[in-house]
Amino acid sequence: MTTPLREKIRAIIRANGPISITDYFALCLADPEYGYYKTRDPFGRGGDFVTAPEISQLFGEMIGVFFVEAWRRHLKPIDKLRIAEIGPGRGTMMADILRTVQKLEPELYAAASVHMIETSPTLRDIQAKTLADHAGKTEWSETFDAIPEGFLLLVANEFFDAVPIRQFVKTPNGFRERLVGLDADDQLTFSVGVAGVDPILLPPDHREAPVGAVAELAPARAAIMQAISERLFRTGGVGLIIDYGHVEQGFGDTLQAIYRHAYDPPLAHPGEADLTSHVDFSALADVARHCAVHLAGLGSQGDFLLGLGLADRAGALGAGKDASRQEEIVSAVRRLAGDGENEMGELFKALVVTSPAVDLPPFQS
Repeated sequence: MTTPLREKIRAIIRANGPISITDYFALCLADPEYGYYKTRDPFGRGGDFVTAPEISQLFGEMIGVFFVEAWRRHLKPIDKLRIAEIGPGRGTMMADILRTVQKLEPELYAAASVHMIETSPTLRDIQAKTLADHAGKTEWSETFDAIPEGFLLLVANEFFDAVPIRQFVKTPNGFRERLVGLDADDQLTFSVGVAGVDPILLPPDHREAPVGAVAELAPARAAIMQAISERLFRTGGVGLIIDYGHVEQGFGDTLQAIYRHAYDPPLAHPGEADLTSHVDFSALADVARHCAVHLAGLGSQGDFLLGLGLADRAGALGAGKDASRQEEIVSAVRRLAGDGENEMGELFKALVVTSPAVDLPPFQS
């Protein structure tokens, strides 16, 4: 099956030669004409995947609880107070966060302005409808640095996985950059270029890696994490990053596409499938440390949510409900916090950074 973006990419390669994984990734998601996030609403049952906030209101409520506790631990700053989300999907999570904040700490809700960092016009329209009850305090911008100065409570859920990466393949001549080119039939295919990589950027055991091993680097993610960390250091605040990934750097090809709720070859439907890769949380944590921002915690999503009271909140939500509704809630908790090998609670990680340094629940000893 061909797509308009596939034809555009083929034309680029014919004219200029193979392109990097970074460029292919960026074109697939953000091309102004045919990019996946520029042209559609990808979330929910009608899209290609379901994110945690769409599974249950419990997810956003727990983040609301976390924001309230973080604000309290920072001695309740009021002046120039900001609540922000990068990559806010349909706005579902922010609506759940704000409802929880308003209930638990009306003073925090009243003082804060809300900032949604979103580049998709389609999703902005949906978010505005979802957040209609908070219209007077909600603003949109395309870049993180547009958030006004002030103490910041920031969340990014399933955002970093959609920021482009670079891939390097071990060859008999060392690691070389992986590219996307054209095969003999003029179809998209992976190839290996001549560009190398500074060994210091590779996992420590790179010399022992077998030929064909893939190392993934994400300078664009590091740049975003640096911007977040520098902002928190400058004005104070807390950043919460939740995504699927790993806590130690290693080898492996994690580039993947999701098309109509199923895994899809990454080159099969450019512009019509979601393209992601696993997040290296150790790299993000290193950036925060280098920016003198306190690493308050890094662990599994399941431990993070359960530590904030997910089970108790689920029990309260199900109290007095019929058996069917109670089973829905139990199923949602299992999906969000299950610790099986392929369940969200273990696959997804939660990273919390803060400035100034304070202990934050649920990570403090």
